[in-house]
Amino acid sequence: MDGMLSQEEINALLNEPDGSDLGEQPLTDTEKDAIGEVANISMGTAATTLFSLVNRKVDISTPVVSFATWEDIVAAYERPCVFIRIGYTVGLDGSNVLVLKDRDVKVITDLMMGGDGTNTDGELGELHLSAICEAMNQMMGSAATSLSSMLNKMIDISPPEADVVDLTETVEAAEIDTFLTGQFVMISFRMEIGDLVDSQIMQLYPFSFAREMCSSITKNMEMDVNSTATEQTDVAASQPAAAPMPAQPMMGQPMPAQPVMGQPMMGQPMMGQPMPAQPVNVQPAQFQAFAPGSISPALQSENIDLIMDVPLEVTVELGRTSKSIQEILDFTPGTIIELNKIAGEPIDILVNGKYVAKGEVVVIEENFGVRITDIIK
Repeated sequence: MDGMLSQEEINALLNEPDGSDLGEQPLTDTEKDAIGEVANISMGTAATTLFSLVNRKVDISTPVVSFATWEDIVAAYERPCVFIRIGYTVGLDGSNVLVLKDRDVKVITDLMMGGDGTNTDGELGELHLSAICEAMNQMMGSAATSLSSMLNKMIDISPPEADVVDLTETVEAAEIDTFLTGQFVMISFRMEIGDLVDSQIMQLYPFSFAREMCSSITKNMEMDVNSTATEQTDVAASQPAAAPMPAQPMMGQPMPAQPVMGQPMMGQPMMGQPMPAQPVNVQPAQFQAFAPGSISPALQSENIDLIMDVPLEVTVELGRTSKSIQEILDFTPGTIIELNKIAGEPIDILVNGKYVAKGEVVVIEENFGVRITDIIK
């Protein structure tokens, strides 16, 4: 029959407009702008921290705030990917999820281990997850510090938790957060690490957490406005009142203590006459002359004797080398380390860390010793 609604259309009218199972209402444009500004500052700080970890230039684009569902994440990301959960323990109540690609995690882990970022073969393991958790702990820790200054209160996070998620599975099987079953806030930005990584990173917020953050920002702004108004009131109250203007004399009568036109006051020269100069006594400074060698040798010997018993640390350096963290972790009993010294080359002798002489190794009974062959001047 024409004009009648189908059951599907009735269900669509009864459900929330956004299709969310949680009944959350989307954020306003003002709230989206606030979240975007917070994410921009926080992720900028996090990028600086990541640069210090991987020793590569890290660029992060301006974040874009939108609403998404689990189906949007599945459609946008490769499989599998890494979900990193960061919970807020102080200052804010909630958590957010960072989504990274499988290859991006491998590149970051390789760079943190001293590699060149090209060792991306094999599957993700516990080493990769531990390394990315440590990186995110430092990155989001610095972001929390920036957030603390913005909200004017202490913000702290829990240690991040990383899981490998196959996006073909349902969100319940992923066991990340229940807010992913409905609609949520998605902050997406582009991250570049040198010429190794160029991909999109996502940060997922529940609506309740996003609103709490916006509320904190609004309260902080109101406190700043009230504080500024109070300071201005205090400054105005502390300023002394203006002195009253003296009464004007009657026409034709001079003011008290003021000379009549053309007559100087007692003790003052007339206008245009120079003040008499006062004599000033100037004498050159006298200094005692010090002749060369005026300090007796006995006194000099006395002064040096005062420090003769000060102990100094003497170090003999056979040679040096540099190793990556991965090479050091591979050390076992019997590992041979090659130094930068050639066999038979004089060794360096340092006193309190300063290079003072060269020498050669000798054996004195059962102990090693050093015979000095050259003094460095």
